[in-house]
Amino acid sequence: MPTQPFAIYYEHPDWFRPLFAELDRRGIKYHALDPRASSYDPAMMCSGYSLVFNRMSPSAYKRGGVQGMFYTVGLLELFERLGTPVVNGSKGFGYEISKARQLQLLVSLSLQYPRAKVINHPSVAVAATEGLRFPVVVKANIGGSGAGIVRYDTREALEAAVAANQVELGVDHTALVQEYVPARGGHITRVETLGGKFLYAIKVYTTGESFNLCPADICQRADGVELVRSACPIDAPKTGLKVEGYTPPPDVIEACEKIMQTAGIDVGGIEYMIDDRDGSLLYYDINALSNFVADAKNVVGFDPFVKLVDYLEARAARK
Repeated sequence: MPTQPFAIYYEHPDWFRPLFAELDRRGIKYHALDPRASSYDPAMMCSGYSLVFNRMSPSAYKRGGVQGMFYTVGLLELFERLGTPVVNGSKGFGYEISKARQLQLLVSLSLQYPRAKVINHPSVAVAATEGLRFPVVVKANIGGSGAGIVRYDTREALEAAVAANQVELGVDHTALVQEYVPARGGHITRVETLGGKFLYAIKVYTTGESFNLCPADICQRADGVELVRSACPIDAPKTGLKVEGYTPPPDVIEACEKIMQTAGIDVGGIEYMIDDRDGSLLYYDINALSNFVADAKNVVGFDPFVKLVDYLEARAARK
């Protein structure tokens, strides 16, 4: 049992209730740190925590938390300087808040992704589509839960949006102009990792009407069975998403582990799909804030929060 409490750094009201329940079950003390209203002393010499678990979400700006986004980088670096174990530390968080950096990581590992250009002003959005196939999406560099993604079916539609000053690039004024990929089988695959190793994977069946594929917001298995949604928001049934457990091929598991290990992401999820146009496997999202699927026992056969807290205890013990 840790002699000092854990710090759980988070702001979403629903996603982490199962984590807190497992910590409470084991009698592990923890403090909830709110990134939306916080301060720290750069000269502090001791954090007072046996471990810090970073759960800051890039979609926090949708919930009044944009001020915590870049503040978090310095705070995590402070905890690391003090020698406090930080799960999903500053390196991993740097990839969480930059889809552009995620693509560069995939390039460095020779992994395919939907073709894209990076822009920093709406005026160059149309020119950036040169060499890309329509439809395209303009995707905010800092998003999360489908935030800041808009689809344009034609060049003319994008030109009209730019002319009407309707193209938003997000909180850091950076975005991707990226090919919209039709997913073969009507689903994407999400691979969850823990400690840089494969934990489980799921297929998420999409309606094509939303880019929010958060696994904690899904309320049905692919066979129609309703899930126990202890971590889901009240409107989750409206998403129309369905999920089922799945084991990817060994080479995909190896690639996902390599992505997370290289990125320094301790707990995370990677999403990929098969492009229905040509059958290519494309990785398209790297998540350092990983929300486990709702009612995981019914979907993947075990409770990932038990394994997660095992991991947190082990990390704290290695301090």
